[in-house]
Amino acid sequence: MSVRVVTPEEARALSGRHAIVIDIRGHEEWRREHIPGARALPLDKIKPGCFHEEALSQTDTVIFHCQSGMRTEKSKDQLIASAYPASAAIIEGGINSWKKAGYPVVTDRRQPLPLMRQVQITAGGLALAGTVAGAALNSVFYIIPGFVGAGLMFAGITGWCGMAKLLAVMPWNKSEM
Repeated sequence: MSVRVVTPEEARALSGRHAIVIDIRGHEEWRREHIPGARALPLDKIKPGCFHEEALSQTDTVIFHCQSGMRTEKSKDQLIASAYPASAAIIEGGINSWKKAGYPVVTDRRQPLPLMRQVQITAGGLALAGTVAGAALNSVFYIIPGFVGAGLMFAGITGWCGMAKLLAVMPWNKSEM
């Protein structure tokens, strides 16, 4: 069985008519912004049989989306297997293309930015501050961007990011599910 790639227009027409919309991003991303009616089911929770409560049939469609379409594209086989016996569809371009098409999204700006964006902002800010301080004050401050760069390399190689772990326990990232 294959996955069907649909435009936001096609997804909107399908939703509600024997179709469910599943957002495969993390819960924090979903809480900040999601397609109305879309359910949050992070990719790591999607597996065969995960939709058993919906009693899906061959006439049903499960429409998956992520932020830009990259995660759904990479996970096609996993999504197809989880939707069986229903057909699986992926929104081309994810929620970004949904918004670009002018369709509404539920937005809660009180929710924190996704953790990886927080890491990028923090790492970039530290690198910039260390570089400016090293140029303007004392060359010893160049150790800061060096340390940040080493940390990012370590995170990329091992998959473990100390800065993400630290930011995850910050008060603004605490929320009830």
